Amino acid sequence: MSASTTPSSRPAVTEREAREVAEAAREQHWRKPSFAKELFLGRFRLDLIHPHPLPDEELAQRGEEFLAKLRDFVETKVDGGLIEREARIPDEVIDGLKELGAFGMKIDTKYGGLGLGQVYYNKALALAGSASPAIGVLLSAHQSIGVPQPLKLFGTQEQRERFLPRCARTDISAFLLTEPDVGSDPARLATTAIPDGDDYVLDGVKLWTTNGVVADLLVVMARVPKSEGHRGGITAFVVETNAPGVTVENRNAFMGLRGIENGVTRFHQVRVPAANRVGEEGQGLKIALTTLNTGRLSLPASCVAAGKWCLKIAREWSAAREQWGKPVAHHEAVGSKISFIAATTFALEAVTDLASQMADEDRNDIRIEGALAKLYASEMAWTMADELVQIRGGRGFETAESLRARGERGVPAEQLLRDLRINRIFEGSTEIMHLLIAREAVDAHLSVAGDLIDPEKSLGDKARAGANAGVFYAKWLPKLVAGPGQLPASYGEFKHEVDLSGHLRYVERTARKLARSTFYAMSRWQGRMESKQGFLGRIVDIGAELFAMSASCVRAELLRSQGDHGREAYQLADVFCRQSRIRVEELFTRLWTNTDDLDRKVVKGVLSGTYEWLEQGIVDPSGDGPWIADATPGPSQRENVHRPIR
Repeated sequence: MSASTTPSSRPAVTEREAREVAEAAREQHWRKPSFAKELFLGRFRLDLIHPHPLPDEELAQRGEEFLAKLRDFVETKVDGGLIEREARIPDEVIDGLKELGAFGMKIDTKYGGLGLGQVYYNKALALAGSASPAIGVLLSAHQSIGVPQPLKLFGTQEQRERFLPRCARTDISAFLLTEPDVGSDPARLATTAIPDGDDYVLDGVKLWTTNGVVADLLVVMARVPKSEGHRGGITAFVVETNAPGVTVENRNAFMGLRGIENGVTRFHQVRVPAANRVGEEGQGLKIALTTLNTGRLSLPASCVAAGKWCLKIAREWSAAREQWGKPVAHHEAVGSKISFIAATTFALEAVTDLASQMADEDRNDIRIEGALAKLYASEMAWTMADELVQIRGGRGFETAESLRARGERGVPAEQLLRDLRINRIFEGSTEIMHLLIAREAVDAHLSVAGDLIDPEKSLGDKARAGANAGVFYAKWLPKLVAGPGQLPASYGEFKHEVDLSGHLRYVERTARKLARSTFYAMSRWQGRMESKQGFLGRIVDIGAELFAMSASCVRAELLRSQGDHGREAYQLADVFCRQSRIRVEELFTRLWTNTDDLDRKVVKGVLSGTYEWLEQGIVDPSGDGPWIADATPGPSQRENVHRPIR
């Protein structure tokens, strides 16, 4: 093994090189329309989401039948409290889920799966996750990003026939990308796959491998060196966990999701047949990102389940608990929290169902919609859980086990808060999601004017870019001046006992304002725009609110047209939109009135030790050891804690 793969001599990667790797992996073209992309360009394409798309009748029937079986199983066979106490899902529960077909929900029926669409897959994850979040993660990591999804999108027919039947019923899979010193910057990936005849030889260490402790099959991202006959680059492989040289070195423990089987996996001279390579060499990151386009939708599903449970507990507790002569729900300070939880739960379900149905129909490009759903749901669900803990007071901070021990209902509010916290980090942290979405949102601008702000482009390239930009902006900018949002009668089909048309007019006007703000910022900062992460984050957050408002109104109209709690849905959509509009206006203010520049100065001072005196007067309970564990390739020196479930 070359010493160049060790942490001490890892090749330096410049910021530009890292960006180029990420840029090469993203989908370069927009072959289908995107509601969210148009929204960021100031074009409110309501026709892309209204009327609300509906699932195929056969898929819906199949999904409802499975949900009924799954509900019976989780109600009778799953003890969420036991999983929390023992930090492990019992083997018999996993076996039962296998028999039920839960591991093959997204796998085609011809491979032994259930063939559910994204809508019912998400409903199943929400249901299972409400019984125990660890079960939701187990099923999601296996199907959303594990072996089934990459093979569905990029695998050969032979690979699908070999692996998918196993994944549908017997085998558990995991996805391995992150390394001890590599997170959202894959250009620094250190795990290598060296071609050797008809095989590749894997060496490296992977961190935070969800399902890795119990997995039978792994999707592993490794770097293939460029050589004669090999284009090289980050490449995806299906690896058998029981292959010689694969060692699960540690089962990681976390503040929440205590039942998940997440580990550290080491590869030492692991031989992987070339037939197990997914896609071509160098396609690994593209496979990962494409998989995540829909894979991320499983996370909003768990957030919807959390919101529904928060609402149930808030309603029941706030009606039973009295203070100063009346139920606490009737005190405005508590009532406003309940209203927020109810309205936001409605919105999150609207966003998740809409994005999921759009994924099933495959008429639209949903890479931005899926990313917005993940970003928005993870942030709002955390806030809802925090508000529930506040509503419950001291009982919200007390564990369910302690509550039961003293004779009260064991409500695991504090557990929900702990379990949800990771959602703002994994499958793309909030900060990374802001940058990812912002890159897609400004894609049209970079396509026509990117060369103008690229310092490495020639004068000729800049001249051509200037001409193209002139044509584009001459047509685009005038359209940002006026639109249907300024006409009182627009979107009249959303006006009933409760009037939602005004909110849609607001979305249309605000989308144009958002596009103007983005254009102004690009003109002002040009090549420095990518460093303005605070500004970009607020732009994306505004877009997320507008998407959620649109989805809420469209869902409310769907329910009204179906006679399914339509009046109440309109009320919830109205309240959500009013709350959302307040947040949007605050975000617009903070686009230009903020402390971003001062924050950067303080950060420089903190890192240089200028404020080190402020840290005096404490003791640091942290143990000794390096900040990042050594991941030098080589044979494992630890016991293999891999625990296959058979």
